[in-house]
Formats: sequence, C-alpha cells, structure tokens
Amino acid sequence: MLIKQYSTYNLEAGTDEAGRGCLAGPVVAAAVILPRDFYHPLLNDSKKISLKTRNLLRLYITEHALSYGVSFVFQEEIDRINILNASILAMHKALASLAVKPEYILVDGNRFKHYENIAHQTIVKGDGKYMNIAAASILAKTYRDEYMEKIHEAYPDFNWAQNKGYPSPAHREAIKQFGLTEHHRKTFRLKPEQLRLNL
Repeated sequence: MLIKQYSTYNLEAGTDEAGRGCLAGPVVAAAVILPRDFYHPLLNDSKKISLKTRNLLRLYITEHALSYGVSFVFQEEIDRINILNASILAMHKALASLAVKPEYILVDGNRFKHYENIAHQTIVKGDGKYMNIAAASILAKTYRDEYMEKIHEAYPDFNWAQNKGYPSPAHREAIKQFGLTEHHRKTFRLKPEQLRLNL
C-alpha cells in the first residue's frame, strides 16, 4: 500500500518524469499536490498498471488533486543541456505551474536541484512508494504517451504509437533505414555504427 506522503506539511508536492530513456520526443514531468484524504485503490507506479487503469487514474487525479502541473521539455533543449538537466528542468516547470505553492517537494529518483528554496527529498523508486509521486508518474506518462501517439501519425515508420520513442529494436532499425526526424534527440547514441541490435 502506498504511503500518503513523506513530510508533515499539508502541501507536499510529488514530482516525476517520463521519457528520460527515449531516443525521440520530449521528457515530460508532472507535479501533484494531493489532499490529505486522497485515496484510490488502483493508484500505483504508472509502469505497473495497464493503459486503461492509467487513463482512469489520470481523470481521477486531475479531478481530485489540490493542484497539478504538467511540463514538456523537447528534444532541442534535451540536446542542449543533457537529459538529466532537462528532466530536472521539466520537474521545475511542472512545480512552477502549480496553482498552489508547495511547502515540501518529494522527488522520484536520486537527483534534483533546489527549487525556490523549498525543502525536498529524493526517493529512489518513489513512484511505487508514495501516492503523490505515483500520481505524478501517471500524469507524466499519460501526457507523454498521448503526445507520442499524435506525432506517430506523421512518422508511422517509427511506430511511436507503440514504442513511445523508447529504443526498441524496431525503432533502432527504423532509424537505420529512414534516418533521424526532427523529433529525435541528436546527442543520444544514434549514429549508424551505434545502432547494431546487440541490446
């Protein structure tokens, strides 16, 4: 069972990102402040639940959260500042878009930079431990997946509707065959000699 929150503050925001390990598309982060009495029996790490459940939870979270924010950092910025900094930037932007300023921030993972002098705590695999991080993981993943399905329509050869930009063998093979698109991250390991399918 997930823990409601880490701190004793009423306004604790959980934040998480999706798409950090992808070859194409943005990294997307979400920040969520849940009410103290929030509960949903299906809430969990977004990677551990079905698409149908994620979409159901997205609706429930956006209807019941005290505040939530979602932010996109696109491939050009990822290439410019690197994926770690882009992931943290996306989380900062998601926090900035909250209608309510958090008193404390709970972060999935082990790397973060201070945001507006608000105290924070990083939690490895926090999306499977704390409700607010799990809620953020649901929003980040569903918003990002939705975006990748949309851009798939212009580039069906890469099958982003299914692989969501992750480095599947088929995605790597498509890069070898068709080259890079404007949605690919150019600083990632995408050169032809690096695309051998010895994963």
